Amino acid sequence: MKLAVFDCDSTLIDGETIEFLAAACGIEAHVKRITDKAMNGEMDFFESLVERAAFLKGLSVEKVDEICADLPLMPGAKETVKGLQERGYKVVCFSGGFKNATVPLCKKLGLDCEFSNILHEKNGLLTGKVGGEMMFSDSKGQMLLRLQKLFNISKKNTLVAGDGANDLSMFEHADIRVAFCAKEILKKHANIVIEEKDLKLILANPLVL
Repeated sequence: MKLAVFDCDSTLIDGETIEFLAAACGIEAHVKRITDKAMNGEMDFFESLVERAAFLKGLSVEKVDEICADLPLMPGAKETVKGLQERGYKVVCFSGGFKNATVPLCKKLGLDCEFSNILHEKNGLLTGKVGGEMMFSDSKGQMLLRLQKLFNISKKNTLVAGDGANDLSMFEHADIRVAFCAKEILKKHANIVIEEKDLKLILANPLVL
């Protein structure tokens, strides 16, 4: 068995879920500035997540789900997931975003599993609080290690793909490391760098057997 782990925002989908949600609140530009700092490694991921989620307070869960059901897929996402599965990979999504997005994405792309965070709600409205599986800068790396141990998958047989600083922790535990339209901080640690918005280019790389 082989394992492929993809980031969600700006990797499997073309954009950042929290920015699409912030646009519905009229605060997209402000939230984007915080996101950019976190993805460039200029701000602690946990602090950035908590701060950004707080701005969504009062947004209806119905609106959140409506937006998340229509997030734009990255070109080549479906073909890449299917292609990797045909090569014997289990394909998983690790997201610092939210289950409102990753659960429907998992079904849409045929992913084997997803791990992400939960936006707390009360009486149908977001409270501005957030919790979950991917809250910290090292969360993805820690979860990757658990999956590798659970399924007895080696570092050699692990592929990871992402775009930002919070993906660094999983790069440490994979021999195939894809920086996809990524920040410079991630490119330095990658052995596959893709600058074009086409995930199918992963399948074309000779490292991906």
